[in-house]
Amino acid sequence: MDWARAIERNSEALKGIVAALFAMVGLVADAAVAGLPQPIYRAVLRILRPAESAVRRLVVIAARGVVAQPSPARPMPKLPAGKGRANTRLIFKLFDPVKGFASASVAALAPVVPRIHVFGYDPRVAALWAAQRPVAAVVRPSGRANAQRLVLRLQALKLALDDLPRQARRLARLRARHGNVTSPPFRSPLRPGPPPGHRKKKIHEIDEILAECHGLARDALKPDTS
Repeated sequence: MDWARAIERNSEALKGIVAALFAMVGLVADAAVAGLPQPIYRAVLRILRPAESAVRRLVVIAARGVVAQPSPARPMPKLPAGKGRANTRLIFKLFDPVKGFASASVAALAPVVPRIHVFGYDPRVAALWAAQRPVAAVVRPSGRANAQRLVLRLQALKLALDDLPRQARRLARLRARHGNVTSPPFRSPLRPGPPPGHRKKKIHEIDEILAECHGLARDALKPDTS
């Protein structure tokens, strides 16, 4: 398998997609983007999620055969009292997010009326169960979504894609650190099952790229028996 060629081909395709996302958001010439129209925000997010998964898998492929010592733990920097760290940078996540189990919303559940039989009819009881709960006022959205975190994710994605060898070394260090833990929370950077952002029906170029990168990353994680 020509791993270098596979990385080059998919990374070039991903760079084109990331450039298109930057243009959609308006990240040109270091322009600040605070909010986006809801349709654009959702459209970018539909491509960003599988793009992050594809780049994460490219890092796994690039880390194939890389051996690194775990970096020593560093103390948290001391901040002045009453001040927090500005959220101006986001580090690209090299491990898939844990898949959560969706729970049904209480508001979406149909109201259940208890079956209670009252001996001796009392109209006050009927009125009690017939009373409806007060409905909260619906707040209409302004039509724009806060794009701060979306922009940080895009920037982190681009930085990771532009320097895959550095991310590969970082992943190797993280895996070495987890190897020294008795029960690490993550044994593999890839979660079981389909990758985050996977769609059964491919509707965009990123879906094809993610499918190829996912298969290659699975092969790259297999032990070398040669």
